[in-house]
Amino acid sequence: MKAIRGIDVEHIKSHFKAAYEHQEGLVSLAAIDNPFPYNPLIDGLDLLIIIVTERENPAKGTEHISFDGERVQIRTVTPATLEQWTRGGENRSIIQWLARGDILLDRDNYLANLRDGLLSFPPVLRSQKELVEFGGFIRTYLQAKQDLQDNNLLDAYSNILAALNHWAHIAFIEKGVHPELGIWRQMRRFNPGIYKLYEELTVSPETLEKRVQLVLLACEFSVMSKMKSSCGLLLSILESREEPWSIMELQQHSMLSELHMDLSLLLQKLVKRGYVREVAYMPTAGDMEVLELRYH
Repeated sequence: MKAIRGIDVEHIKSHFKAAYEHQEGLVSLAAIDNPFPYNPLIDGLDLLIIIVTERENPAKGTEHISFDGERVQIRTVTPATLEQWTRGGENRSIIQWLARGDILLDRDNYLANLRDGLLSFPPVLRSQKELVEFGGFIRTYLQAKQDLQDNNLLDAYSNILAALNHWAHIAFIEKGVHPELGIWRQMRRFNPGIYKLYEELTVSPETLEKRVQLVLLACEFSVMSKMKSSCGLLLSILESREEPWSIMELQQHSMLSELHMDLSLLLQKLVKRGYVREVAYMPTAGDMEVLELRYH
């Protein structure tokens, strides 16, 4: 039986289960304990309690409490917020929370169904995550190029390492595996080429500048070869109607609005590669000398 510092974790879970079992509006209750002493999975605390409720209460979004001498984090969210976390990309821990968590209460099997759906990694979620990762890849890769040009070698190293991480995530997604569930430990098997680049960057005897230059060249090729497939979701949206899209319309699209990414940067790269057309529109009112750019 699992324990936290010798204290039965099941006792703590039972306490919260009893405390919230009859709470009005409760949808689900889950507990995630810290697997290792130094693992930041639950932000350094001993136990994480996720309360999914239909009643939104910003004052209780995140709480830190002490229970029997143990530090417990309580995250109170609505179903909409929880689902946004799974899609958006800004909360990378959420997949591990749901995969590892012990579901204590679950009305209509909401959390169990959400977890099963996530772990099956459906195509829509896969395409959203791949688009987010490619956006991160493009930004960090371009920043590394600029850093190298400015002779900021340590910054270039940091950014190209981040780009490699995004590239590794894309490789996982292409295989139908959540990148949040592990990266470099499995990358040698998933994609030996990316793993070799990681080794070249981190342990090669070459100078730091040479190592960064080598990985930048590989990333340049990857940008060219992966752009169309990784941006498939965005391209399909652009092709879904005859009229070109404004940037605001795309940002508000239901498939894109919750994704944590730089849409403008992606569009500009797609335009430069010829995958997207940029169209100048004459305004019907206001400043007639200013043309609105739209995309198709």
